[in-house]
Amino acid sequence: MTAQRKDLLRVLEELSEYTPSVRFGQLIANLSYLARGPTNEAIWDAEDAELLAAARKHLRELQGEKAPAA
Repeated sequence: MTAQRKDLLRVLEELSEYTPSVRFGQLIANLSYLARGPTNEAIWDAEDAELLAAARKHLRELQGEKAPAA
């Protein structure tokens, strides 16, 4: 496993804490749209680096809005 994928999984864990009502598949689909735009191909074409960047950006946005759910 690459360091980049480890980082992505770590950020996905953090995102899951902030968005407990979002199913994991939804989270991945949403991140692919943030990374690639709202296309049918986004989920298939998004690279780990793109997903990581989108996940980090989304996490920063959430952290600015609220504290993690208990």
